[in-house]
Amino acid sequence: MSQDELKKMAGKWASKYIEDDMTVGLGTGTTVKFLVDAVAERLNNKTLKGIRAVCTSSRTANQAKGLGIPVVDLNDVSHIDLCIDGADEVDEHFQGIKGGGGAQTLEKMVATNSLRNIWIVDASKMVKQLGTFPLPTEVIPFGCERVFTKLKWAGLEPKFRLDDAGKRFVTHNGNYIIDLHLGRIDHPHKLAQYLDRQVGILEHGLFLDIVDEVVVGTNDGVREYKALR
Repeated sequence: MSQDELKKMAGKWASKYIEDDMTVGLGTGTTVKFLVDAVAERLNNKTLKGIRAVCTSSRTANQAKGLGIPVVDLNDVSHIDLCIDGADEVDEHFQGIKGGGGAQTLEKMVATNSLRNIWIVDASKMVKQLGTFPLPTEVIPFGCERVFTKLKWAGLEPKFRLDDAGKRFVTHNGNYIIDLHLGRIDHPHKLAQYLDRQVGILEHGLFLDIVDEVVVGTNDGVREYKALR
């Protein structure tokens, strides 16, 4: 099966976890796109009703609105019942890297305000150890070169992310992305603590101790893994 077919399988499967009258967090990325399609299908065939969605990017929000899914702002809800999002890497301890689309700050805000988190991925995203996928950090433009230098001195192999025009990628928040090309991350929690202390970094893509369940599309069907904390 193609990667898109595996992603579609995971997205459609995860849509069954959304129940009537839920406030749902909808993430960002190609797998989530298939999820949103499946949610809209359930609304249209009346097997789901009364939901509202908090979206982690304008891309997802525009797709959801176009398909008739009610979209609300995070500021206007008291909680989120369930957040379903993709991931760029998930290790054997159910820690993850997210932010390949540059939306990790909004994704983490929605995830940490949700009662339950599910990640939907294809089998290629499941890894033994994090780090092959570059770790995104969102940095404010003011002083970003100083942040870059500190990350370089720390041996974290930073590179500014560029857009298709070769200019610095700009996030939804008007910031830049510095990707850390680490190869492997031996101590994710220690690295997260270090990045959290760096002034100028708004947020990073290490999602640790957040996910409750991972839904994986494989050539042998959908596999579900519960994270034990």
